[in-house]
Parts: sequence; C-alpha cells; structure tokens
Amino acid sequence: MANILAQFQSIKISCDQLVIAVKDVSDLWPLVKERFEDRLPFKRAIINNKTHHPMTVNDLPAEFLLTTDSRIKSRVPQDQLYFCFQEPYATVVLITCEDLDEFKTILKPRLKLILQNEEEWFIVFVSKSTSEKDHTNKMEKKVYARLEVDFNSRRRERCCKLDSHETEATFWDDFELKIMECIRNTLDRRIQFYEDEIRKLNEQRLMPTWSFCTFFILKESLAFMLEMAYLHEDSLREYDELKLCYIETVKNADKQRAFGGKEHGDDQSAILSRNNKQLTQIVQETSFREFEFQQYLFACQAKLLLSLNRPYDVASRGFSFVISFSETLAVHESNLPFCLREVWVLTSCLSLLNATADHYRDGQVAHDIEREYYRIRGELYSLSRIKLMRLAYLIGYGSNIERSPVNCASLSMLPCPKPATWPSVPSDASSEVLVKEKEIIQVTPRIKHFGIQRKPLPLEPPPVQFDPYHLSPPLSAGTMPQASDGSDSEAQASVSRTNSTPVSSVDTTRLAEVYVGAEHALRETISDPDLWKFLSSIDEFEKKNLELSKGAADSYYHAWWKRHGVVFDGEIASVYFKHKNYDQAASSYEKVCALYSGEGWQDLLADVLPNLAECQKILNDKPGYLTSCVRLLSLDKKLFLTKERQAFQSELVHLAQSEMADPVPLDVSSLITYSGHSGPPVELCDGDPGTLSVTLWSEFPDDITLESLSLTLTATHNADERVKAIKSSGVSILKTGRNTIDLSLPPQKPGSYVLGVLTGQIGHLRFRSHGFSRGGPTDNDISYDKPAKPILKGARLHIDVGPGLKIEESRAIEIEKYVDNDNHNNSSNASDGPTEFSQLNLTNGSMELPNWASSITSILWVPVCAISDELPKGTSAGVISTTRPSIANGLRTLALKLEFGASHNQILKRTIPVHFTDPFHISTRVTDHGSGGSLFLQVILQSQVKASLTIHDVWLDLQDGFSHAGRGDGRPTSGMFPLIVPPGSKSGILFGISVGTTTPEDEGKAMRRDTIINVKYEICGDRNLGSHAPLSIKTEVPKHDDVTSFLTFKSGLVLQRPVQEPLLAVAFIPLPSNSLTVGQLVTFKWRLERLTSFDSKDELLYEVNANSKNWMIAGRKRGHAPLSSKQGARIEISIMCVPVAAGHVRPPQLYLPNVNRDNICCNPASPHLVCVLPPPLSSSFCIPA
Repeated sequence: MANILAQFQSIKISCDQLVIAVKDVSDLWPLVKERFEDRLPFKRAIINNKTHHPMTVNDLPAEFLLTTDSRIKSRVPQDQLYFCFQEPYATVVLITCEDLDEFKTILKPRLKLILQNEEEWFIVFVSKSTSEKDHTNKMEKKVYARLEVDFNSRRRERCCKLDSHETEATFWDDFELKIMECIRNTLDRRIQFYEDEIRKLNEQRLMPTWSFCTFFILKESLAFMLEMAYLHEDSLREYDELKLCYIETVKNADKQRAFGGKEHGDDQSAILSRNNKQLTQIVQETSFREFEFQQYLFACQAKLLLSLNRPYDVASRGFSFVISFSETLAVHESNLPFCLREVWVLTSCLSLLNATADHYRDGQVAHDIEREYYRIRGELYSLSRIKLMRLAYLIGYGSNIERSPVNCASLSMLPCPKPATWPSVPSDASSEVLVKEKEIIQVTPRIKHFGIQRKPLPLEPPPVQFDPYHLSPPLSAGTMPQASDGSDSEAQASVSRTNSTPVSSVDTTRLAEVYVGAEHALRETISDPDLWKFLSSIDEFEKKNLELSKGAADSYYHAWWKRHGVVFDGEIASVYFKHKNYDQAASSYEKVCALYSGEGWQDLLADVLPNLAECQKILNDKPGYLTSCVRLLSLDKKLFLTKERQAFQSELVHLAQSEMADPVPLDVSSLITYSGHSGPPVELCDGDPGTLSVTLWSEFPDDITLESLSLTLTATHNADERVKAIKSSGVSILKTGRNTIDLSLPPQKPGSYVLGVLTGQIGHLRFRSHGFSRGGPTDNDISYDKPAKPILKGARLHIDVGPGLKIEESRAIEIEKYVDNDNHNNSSNASDGPTEFSQLNLTNGSMELPNWASSITSILWVPVCAISDELPKGTSAGVISTTRPSIANGLRTLALKLEFGASHNQILKRTIPVHFTDPFHISTRVTDHGSGGSLFLQVILQSQVKASLTIHDVWLDLQDGFSHAGRGDGRPTSGMFPLIVPPGSKSGILFGISVGTTTPEDEGKAMRRDTIINVKYEICGDRNLGSHAPLSIKTEVPKHDDVTSFLTFKSGLVLQRPVQEPLLAVAFIPLPSNSLTVGQLVTFKWRLERLTSFDSKDELLYEVNANSKNWMIAGRKRGHAPLSSKQGARIEISIMCVPVAAGHVRPPQLYLPNVNRDNICCNPASPHLVCVLPPPLSSSFCIPA
C-alpha cells in the first residue's frame, strides 16, 4: 500500500492537467506543434459533470504529448485500476499523403492497426500543397475524400483537414469540437468506472478486509480527475463524502490508532497546504493518522473553494474546522507537545485570514454573504488574539495584558493547557529565573485617575487561580498559578466591584520558574521563527496584539456588528493609552463609552470612563473632561466609593470656577431633578404675582453652590405662547438629597402651566436639567383661578365641504344654546331662563359667530346635502348577498376652521365625518303566478332612518318585456296612502304585472333593462334625536292649498322574464361516473333542439367560456354549428378540456349569442360546480446496477 500511495503522490504532483496524445504517423508534429499549443488552454469547453449535465468551462488547461513520450510510454496497464485519470483523454493522429494507392496499400492498414485499441481518436490530415491550383492539392483532395469514407461514420466524423492556404478558423473550430467530444466521452467513461469501483467498496465496508486506503485512492482519484477537468463543484462533493467516510471509520475503529502531531513542524497549521507531508508519512496500516489527514482533507477542499472564487466559504468552513479540531486536540493534549493546540489554532487562524484576504474582493457577492464573511473574519481575528494572549501569559507577559472585561472573559472561558506534566526549568536557566523574578517584583500597578481602586480581573479560569494553601513543591498537571502584578496590598484594601475575595501574593521565585519552564517548552514547540518573534519581547507582542485587535474591529464594523467592533476599539485604546498616544486613545474610548451608555451597561462604563477622563485631562479637553465628570457622577452610587465620587465633584467644581475659552452648557438631568408641590395646583388671580415652591433632589456626594437658578414655565392651553422663565432671588446651596426652593412668580396670563427646563450656573458654567424627579408628584401643574377658555368674541368659522357634499345656501345656518335635558328638567326655574337662537348666513364659505355664543356652549345646525350619481339597487327577498355594502359609499367629510382670539391669531381645525344613507332599502319577491303570464310582485320597503316616514304615493316604471295589469298606471293594487313607516320597520306593497310579448323588431331596439320604483314620501322627526325633515324642502306657504312638496326616492329593480315561449332547448349531457382529475382530458357535450322555426338560418352561433385558471380548452371556443331551421332539428356540440386546478370549480358554460336567454329552456341544466381531483402521485424507480 505504501508503494501505491507513493506512486499516487508523484502522479498527482506531475499530472495537473488533461493529456491529449498525438500519434505522429507522417512526422508532422514539428511543423504543427506551435500552432497546436497556441490553442491552449481551450477558451470555451463544454463537458458533462457527474450528473451528465453539460457544463461550460472557460480556459480548460490541457497538454499535447507524443505517444513516444516517456510520460505516456512508461505507464503500464495495471496502473489503470487506480490511476486511469492520468491516461490521455483523446488521441490525435497526424497524417499526410499525396498518392491514393499509397494510402490504400500502406497508410490505411497502418491506421487500422494504430486505432484498433483506441476509443477516442480523430485524424488530422495535413496538406502540404502551397496553392489550391497545385497538382499536389488535387491529389490530396482525393486522398482526404477516401479517408473520410473509410473512417467517418454516420454518427460521428473523425477526420479534419489542416490546409495552409485556406481559412484556418474553420479548421480550429472543427478541431476543438472533435477534441471536446473525445474528452467528454472519455471523462464520462472514467467517472462511471470510478463510481462503480467506489460502490463496490462501499458495499464491503463492514468486512474485516476492507481498507480505507484503497477507498481513499479511488475516491481522491475521481476527485482529482474532476479537478483537472475544472469540475470543482463535483470534486468538492467527493472530498466532502471522503471526509464523512473517514470520520465514521475513526469513530468505529476497533483499536486505538496513533493520532500524530508529535513531529517537528506539526505546530504549524497545514489546513491550506495539502502537500505539507507525503501520504506515505501519515499512513497507518489500512488508514491514516488523524492529525495530518484531517488537515489534508480540508486543504483539498479549501483549494477547490478558492478556485471557485468562494473565499467566504473557506473562512466559514475553516473557522468551524478550527473549533471542532481544537476540541479533538484537547482530547489528545496530554500526548502532544506543550501548548501545541494553542499554537496550531493561532497559525490556522492567521493562515485563513491571509488566504481569504488575497482572494476576496468587495462587491462580488450579496450583501448578507459579505457581512457574514466579515463576521467570520472578526471571529478569526478574535480567536487568534486570545490564543496569542494565552501564550504570552504563560511566559510571563500577564502584567502587560490589559485586564479589561473582554480579555478576562475571553481567557477565562477558554481552558488552560493541560499537559501530562508541567514543563520544568532547564538546569542552565537559573539566570533566566533570576531575571524573570526581578521583572515580577518590579511590576507596579497603574493607578487609575481619581484614585479609583478596584481588584484586577483574573486572566484564567477560576479552577486554575493560585491557592497558596494547596501549593506543593512539584506543580500538578495542568495547574498554572495566577501571576501577581504587585498590587496585592492595595487589592486587599480595595472594595471589589464584583464582590470577590482578594488575591493573595504568590511565591515569585516559584512563579518565575513556571514562566521560564513554559518559555523553553514553547521554543521547542514553535517551529516558525516569525511566530516566535511575536513572543520574543513585550514590544513585539503588543505590536501583534494591536494588529489583531484592529483587524477584529474593522471586520466587525464591516459585518455591521457594531457592538463587537466598539469593544475591540476599547482594547485598541488601552494600547494607545499605555504608549501615551492619548489623542487616538480618547477617540476610541469615546466610541466605547457611547456604546456602554446607550446599552445601559453601567458596570462596564465605570471601568472605561475614568480612562477617557484621564485622556481628556491630559489633552486639556476641558469641555470633554467636564462631561466625563458629570457622567461619572451620574452612574450608580454602588460602582464607586464615596471618596471617589467626591473626587469627581471636586474636579467638576474646580473646572467650573476656572476660566474657559469656550464654555459649554452641562446637562445635569441625572444629578439634579425637580418637581412641583404635592398638593393641589397653585391658584392665583389674574394679574397677581405669587411664589412657587419647587422641590429639587441633588445626587452630588457633597453640597454644591449654585450662583443662579431659573425655571421655565410652559402653557398647556397654547403651544404657540412663548416660554417664560422665573428666577431665584440669590445664591442657592444644594445639599445631597431633597431641597425646597421658593421662586418668585410674576403675573401670567390666565391658563394652566407646567414646569419646563431647570437652568442655572455653577461658577462660570451654565447647566440645564430637564428631568422630573421619580420621587416627586406626577402632576407638576400650576394654574390661576380663571379657567383657560378660548375667547370666541368676534370669532369666524370657515366651512369647507369635501367631494360629494354641498351646503344648501338657500337655507340659513342656525345656532342655538346647548341645553342639558336632564339638568334642565330638574331645575325649578328652567322655563324662566332666556333662550339664545340666531340664524347665520354663509358668505364665501365663512361666517361670523354671534357675541352671545362666546361664553356658553352652543350648537350649530348646518344644512348639507349629499350628492350621488348612482341609483340605489334593490335585491330579491331571501337571497343572501355575497357583497356587503361599503360604509365609505355614504361617507362625506366637512372641514371646519375656527379663528378666534383678540387678533384672530388662534386657530382650531377639525374634520367632521358625516354618514348619509338611503331612506329605504328595497327588496322584491313574486307572491303568486296567474294565468296568461300575470303575476303579483311584492315590493318591501325597509326604513333606514331614525324617523317616521310617511309614504304618499308609489308607482313602477317597468322595464321592457313587462306591462302593468289592472289600471295600467303602475300603482299598487290597493290604495293605502298615506302609509306611515316607523323607524327601522318594513312595509310591503303589492303590484300586479304581466309578461309582455316581444317581437324580433323589439329585440333589435335598445331595451330598458331596469325597473324603477318611485316612492313619494316625507320625514317626520326631531333633529335632536338624529333625523329630521330636510330644510331644503320646507317652502313658504303655497299659493294653492292642494299643492304639497314631497321627497321622491327612486331605486332600480331587475326583473327576469320567465321562459314563456321557449324557442330552443339545451340539455347538458352528464359527465362520466369516474371523477375528473387534473391533467386528464375530458369532453363536455350539449344537445340542442329547435322547438319552433324562429329563423330561416341553417346554422347557429355558439361560444364556450371557461376560467383560464381552472380549464384549458383544446379546440375552438367560438364557431357556427350546423342546425336545420326546421322544428325538431337536433345537434350535439362537444368540446375537449383539461382541468388545471383541483377543487370544486365552475365548469365551462355554453352561450348562444344570437338567441335571447328568455327563449332558451335548459333541461337538464349544466352543474354549478364540478369536483376535480388532484393529479396522482408520480414515482421514480431505482434500477440496481
């Protein structure tokens, strides 16, 4: 097996493109070689993939080799079982001949002998003639014609001619077409061969003699052949299947296999280098070592993905592989070199970042994929940064790592290395131990600004933190003591923000030995000098750490993960701050503080905000420094000690008392809150001054002096009124907690006011607060004894009607005093009170209100009329309507604008919806049929108003085809008028009508289709109850007492003529008993019979209508059917349809356009709905090979 693997590896290295064999029969290759190789690579090739679908491949590489070449000649037949992908994919035979007899006797038999074992070949005849008129050219044409006859077939042409004096473009097109056909056929056969062999091995997987190496060679040979053919998707799928098979093989292995990873250089990731090791070096019996083989498989997949220009998939798959394989390394960590897992993960992330960055270009993929790609890059940067910090911490750089929440959380959640034994100190490294111990002792903690004290966060998981009471002389396996940064005494005296116990000091000598031992062990593990350079010094480590942090931040910003990006900005700021680059540190800290403040993460903000304040103080950014001090004071009191908060306040007051070039107002809404008194609103007389008591709560740790204090008042009744400020009389001293301050209140206009913004001055700085106290009352109103009411004296009202509405200008608009009926009835002297009433006229859409209406509540009556061009439609009694009447049909709008005030500068706008309805709803039904076509029609009138309706007259205007019975004037059969209809009730009126006769001349005329019912009525109601008689119909006293003006309501009715004189009978022939099915052809048939000879035509026009969403009609939908004009003539009309939708659907309908529907008798009628079943399920059959 090792020999086969070695041969396979060498073939893969040497054979990286398709081979085309050239059989030079007539020694022509030196003449045509250059022209043949100029055609490579093939610009556009069409080949079949594994599923036999044609694929277009651009720039397909290939190589022409003579059959005498050693690379072809040395291949033996037995190699084809595994390595047939290296064999030629086509054979090109080069010949030339000028003598036909020579071709028949010598060249033809030789060609037969050469091609007897070849499958994919074609012959190129090279012409040596110099011109078309040359005698040699004529002889060559004869020979080539004979060549085509002997070697071409009906299915395939295998000959082409290269003529120097003719156009070569035609030849090269034909040449490439034949080569592609040969390559395509050869590739199909070899893919089928590999799949058959792989299927056989899959069936034998449970047998004890089964070998994964054999399966691997076949599977990768297929994948490699597909890769050579630029079928990268198929090749990638083969490697995915190979990986799954290997994982199952490893999991189901009966015995423990060697894992690998112990050789020099294994710490460097090989997930992007599949030629890192020879396959013979990692083979183990019938399989491979997992450490090297897993990386080999992913490297093959990554190469294909990069060839497909999918670096985002490489990053995504690579990150998942690094995480999963890191867990596998953790299982075998005790048998691996020290920290190999950390080093391997670090190098893997860096290699993935570099490889994907080289191949990725923005804008090539969709935005969501692009954001996911940058998110994965951010994860890779973050993971590599964590691993780098872990290695730096193990060799003693822990004091140089910023103990920020993100660093401590990341390192604490990742497990520490767990070797079998912790590395010991070499015998010649005593001097290094002394140097390391001196460095540990000399480390001094950085004192935060304002003297803030806090316990540093740990950089390792809690179980690994050092416990002085359990330290034994030899360190136990996997135990790493926590490094001390020299702040033990201070940490013990500090109050921890996390309420954790203080850390005890550690034996620095023993800790130095741990660091030195780990450093020497890491030197043995790390084989990459560039990687060790990052750990060789603190400066190099911080430089690399800064680079990774910037990469993570930029990637997260590109991925729209702003929170993650801002967090890494904080890490970048800490590095800048350490190196005294305060300008860039402050810029990054501002982003972090803005995020923490917006999210409400006060614990994290308390850790970063002091650093920002220190940067601003060093940069002499006084406005920013003041803002940071206010923000520190605004945080939860539990986050800082009292003395620390007092330091914040002292800095604030010191800056406020000093001179500033550009003073800025401070927002202290979180430190100074206020509210009004807790009693009822303050009531003052109009024009009188007063005193307003305001309660202030101070969150400052100490008393603070306010040089001035003012408070704004905002009127609630008029938003346009200017805000007025009231000021305190002198200096105010705010104590911590509650304070009460009295403010002088100047005379104000009548109305209601609320507290606005509190402003004041501390030293030279002005501050403002707009926060009401949570402990204060919810009502902060103050008001005068006079209620805030609009002044309507001299007010003007503008009325604008919307579409479909008009104002009856012939009638006056009425305004009257509003009277509460309940209170009015209970009052003893109600009848003695004056009644205000006026009539107003509308001029140019506006009118002036009377003065008496300025101080009382009044009602305005505006006569409006709805306009509609539509005629109401009646319905048949007992028929359920599928469509509901829309409320919007009777909806109109009325826009009002009231201008009031002393100067008409106050405006009130309202839009009033008005809904109109018809007085009656009409429905009809036939109560009885008489002889001779007479019938009784009952018209039901239902009231739709809240008033009584008095009907004085009703008559019908019948449609064509009907006539009045009886008197013939269209009135009811009995006189019951006047008829009073109460609100919401129904009344029925009976009419006698008869069916009239129509002639062909009448049918040709324009017919009136609707019957109109006319109702003359009047309304008797009270407008205070919602309905009254329209004012427009009330006229003056008529000159003649017998003339009375009434309202007229009209509604349309549709009466259908019964079939009194059938001329034609149409019968629907029932469908077959078996159900209809989607996609099944069905025939619909109708039988027609003449009952009378109503015309002289021998043909009849018909039309079949069907819903195109449910039926597909096969045939003519409209035409003339031959039907004799004699009585009793019959004909059958049939049409074939295909149902395309399942369910209960309406079948196709037959229409006769030239025959009135009133003269057609349908017996039996066509069904209203038919049931169509869904198509039967389709099945696919798998035929075993």
